[in-house]
Amino acid sequence: MNFVRKFVRLVGMLLMLNISMAWTPAAIADTFYDSARGPTPIMQATKPPVLGNAVNDDVRRTRNYTWQPPTIPHRVDGYQVDKNFNKCMDCHSRTKAEISQAVPVSVTHYMDRDGRMLGQVSTRRYFCQQCHVAQDAVRPLVSNTFEDVDTVILKALQSQSGKASKKN
Repeated sequence: MNFVRKFVRLVGMLLMLNISMAWTPAAIADTFYDSARGPTPIMQATKPPVLGNAVNDDVRRTRNYTWQPPTIPHRVDGYQVDKNFNKCMDCHSRTKAEISQAVPVSVTHYMDRDGRMLGQVSTRRYFCQQCHVAQDAVRPLVSNTFEDVDTVILKALQSQSGKASKKN
């Protein structure tokens, strides 16, 4: 009877040791997926989806609020914008904009954080797509009732003039 107990204990300890070795952090990391990243393993970089319907009409769009950066009205996939070269500046630099008929980069892009003018685009404004985005012709995911400030002011003025004409 003593032999059976020792044998069962030994088998139990071996089984526990085997299970604990199978659940090492390395084994877990190899199979763990983050739901926000999709099926891409944690140690690999995700690839952004390809934007297939990029608007390419070169029409300047209305801005919705005062300091909104302009949107990009043309395709930019394949543009090199890194620390060595900025493809956007081939057309939008102040020296080339007249020739290319592109909108020149704002003078604010040539200022440092203290407001001093620089001879070239400031490094804090060099990576265009941090603020400026290309547009896709897609259906909105949610309804949008946003009105820019000019529309709100116009409605208020029309409402006031309507009330004034009713009093007369």
